[in-house]
Formats: sequence, C-alpha cells, structure tokens
Amino acid sequence: MQVILKEDVKSLGKKGTIVKVNDNYARNYIIPRGLGVEANKANLNDLKLQNANAAKIEAAKVENAGITKAAIDGKKVTISVKGGKDGKLFGSVTSKEVAEALKEKFKVDVDKKRIVMEPIKTTGITEVTVKLHKEINATVNVEVEAV
Repeated sequence: MQVILKEDVKSLGKKGTIVKVNDNYARNYIIPRGLGVEANKANLNDLKLQNANAAKIEAAKVENAGITKAAIDGKKVTISVKGGKDGKLFGSVTSKEVAEALKEKFKVDVDKKRIVMEPIKTTGITEVTVKLHKEINATVNVEVEAV
C-alpha cells in the first residue's frame, strides 16, 4: 500500500513523501496515529496543491529577502554608545542594537537572530553578516562611536 506521510517517520521518510509500506503496518500504525494517509487520487491531488502552495510561499520569501538585501547590502549604520579611553566601550554592541539601528535607518525589519556577529567591544567599523534566507546573505558595516 502506498501512503502519503503527514509527519516525519523515523526510518520511513519525511513529511510529504509517498512511501510503499505493508498493508497491515499502514492500517494498524501509520493511519490510526495520523502519521499518514492512503495515497488515493484525492489525497495525491491535495499533496500536489500543497507542494505548489509551498513553492509559491518560498518564492515570495526569496523575493522579500532579495529586496531587503538590496536595501542594506554594503551600507553603513552608526551606533553611539558610552565609551572610555582608548576606544573601549562600557559594555558591548550586540545584534539587538544592530537590528534596531537597521530598522530605524533603513525601515527594514531584521530578526536579531539572523545577524551573525560577535559582540563589539571597541569603537570603529565592523563588517556584520545578515542571513536573510538560506542562500541570501547581506553585509552591513557597523560603525561604533563612543559618546
């Protein structure tokens, strides 16, 4: 019997794949637990529509990431923090401050978890990578000024 998996099943397959399993295994384990459904015409058509919708959503995400990259890639953002002598800061500049500065200056909402950086503890310019999508990264120059 062919079954469309609704969830990942260890040693069988990932969600959305069509697998061939023993009839008893499908009827007694997979279908009753909601892990999959029988691969009939209606369910195959539903799977096809779900895959098309997922591809459409993914294309929209890639397009939005490209627009965001065009807005911030290679640009400079300035952050002012309290500092001492010799360019040392009281504290550090984290990804949260960088995300807020990007939102304020470029009107771009970037999650702080997508900003790849070590905390900045000195004044100067630091290059920071922003992961917008799996394949799309942008670089932003962060200038830290001591006040």
